[in-house]
Amino acid sequence: MLYPLSYGGWGPGDVSRWRCGPRCNKPVRMADPAAALEGILSAAVAAAFPEHAGADPVIRPATNPTFGDYQANGAMGLAKKVGLPPRDVAATIIENLPANDVLDRPLVAGPGFVNLRVTDAWLSAEISGLVGDEHLGIQAATRPETVVVDYSAPNVAKEMHVGHLRSTIIGDALCRVMSFLGHDVVRQNHIGDWGTPFGMLIEHLLDVGEDAAAEDLSVGDMTSFYKEARKKFDADEEFAERARHRVVLLQAGDQETLRLWHVIIEESKRYYNRLYADLGVLLTDADVAGESLYNPMLDDIVEELVEHGLAEESDGALCVFPPGFTARDGGPMPLLLRYRTGGFGYDTTDLAALRHRVKELGGQQLIYVIDSGQSLHMQMVFAAGRLAGWLDDDHRAVHVGFGIVMGADGRRLKTRSGDNPKLSDLLDEAVERAAAIVVDRSELPELEQAAVAQAVGIGGVKYADLSSDRVKDYVFDYDRMLATDGNTAAYLQYAVARCRSMLRKAESDGGWAPAAGIGVTEQAERVLALKILQLDGAVRAVAADLAPHKLCTHLFELAQAFTSFYDQCPVLKAPSAQARDSRLALCLLTAESLALGLGLLGIDAPERM
Repeated sequence: MLYPLSYGGWGPGDVSRWRCGPRCNKPVRMADPAAALEGILSAAVAAAFPEHAGADPVIRPATNPTFGDYQANGAMGLAKKVGLPPRDVAATIIENLPANDVLDRPLVAGPGFVNLRVTDAWLSAEISGLVGDEHLGIQAATRPETVVVDYSAPNVAKEMHVGHLRSTIIGDALCRVMSFLGHDVVRQNHIGDWGTPFGMLIEHLLDVGEDAAAEDLSVGDMTSFYKEARKKFDADEEFAERARHRVVLLQAGDQETLRLWHVIIEESKRYYNRLYADLGVLLTDADVAGESLYNPMLDDIVEELVEHGLAEESDGALCVFPPGFTARDGGPMPLLLRYRTGGFGYDTTDLAALRHRVKELGGQQLIYVIDSGQSLHMQMVFAAGRLAGWLDDDHRAVHVGFGIVMGADGRRLKTRSGDNPKLSDLLDEAVERAAAIVVDRSELPELEQAAVAQAVGIGGVKYADLSSDRVKDYVFDYDRMLATDGNTAAYLQYAVARCRSMLRKAESDGGWAPAAGIGVTEQAERVLALKILQLDGAVRAVAADLAPHKLCTHLFELAQAFTSFYDQCPVLKAPSAQARDSRLALCLLTAESLALGLGLLGIDAPERM
């Protein structure tokens, strides 16, 4: 077999090979047509209007392939600056195009657009050059950074619910993309493992016994465990007093109390790790950086902010008042560093985490994947970090917010009892529903059907989330998630399986080899080849905008282009051996592009379905 990638393919685990450091330094092709065209048009703008060199030519995919592959829209904006009609500006740009083998017959259209078509020879050479390139033309970052990503963050002794799902899979996808592009990614799972509730949890553990408590926590009955502890705390004053005393012992570092605290944490982590494994998420215990990690740093944080003159007393509490934030009463809005009682809260912990990630972890870009409801809080923390000198142009922080998950009724997704649904229950049901679909449609062996059902069920849940613009709310709908048509994981997975099926058939019929390169004589071949080459731009757009849905959109369009190609261009029964091998190469690259893209989203692409 000349092209082993067609049988293995990319999956969620394959992308993890670059998890904690830059990928190999092997140069990759500059395959993205938009990037090539931008360079050519930028040179033309600089030659035609030197005083406006550097102006963005605004390259966009053409809205109608009949008129070209791309269009340059920059002439309209430039016309206002140079005082000429947009069509004249566009014509002047065309007249100053440098010699190149990329562009074929650029034309001015409409009010001043420039329609662009790449030459068949360039397109054929570029798409042929991707065969055997394990990176599929995706360029590494020109300036790799240390990127610290805060995501998932469940609370110890509490169930992970659908809100944690969004943080976990969005964060995981961003980590995969950043790692693949060569950044050094540091994952931080900021679990809730400290605070006053642990007094009642430890006392409840002692009441029920360590073995029974460990079983409840590790098998996912944490909701009951927490609720029983809370119920006793509210109803039994003797138990409440014990719990309050236990908090004092915990904060004082009592060894036996710390041991019991660790029991609760370790059993909770064991349960979370099973969910991460089911989800195909790369988080491990080594990535845990809970609230307790920062507890010894809090006094030092306060002292440093006092020394910088940033902390001031307000009603007995010590606060930082970042400029530009106003409370409801019109006064300045505080971050509470230390309560009047002498205790610390989440604000101080988050400031300690920010400083730690910059100073100790070397983070140059800090990414916080936290729901949009925390937007104001994160803005204030970042503002305080800039005042303290922890954040600057070389050390940046960004809040990657996301909307809520809604039920079919258009309200926040809840169980019938009004609770947040357990994440484990949602995943189990997705796999069960997918299994029913696979059994009905597939003739695979039973064991392979189970693996496909897992990939389809979990992939459907993850893709439904990631394909939506993260800032928006979305409806949790199993029927839509698991549909085999439309913008779903299953549609993409079936496209990969169809490609690989044809490649296996060609191999069993004597093999194939695109020795003469890939031809793009038919329009459907051309559209598919261009979509494959655009994977580079789609992946880099995810990293630039921290928006996984942009990759999903590209993969869906690629799968659609493949479907049109499959319908219009016979592959195994192509009119000639050369056309057959060329089209098989397009199938190969389609399968690898879809599988790589899905892998960057943390979604598996089975070879057979």
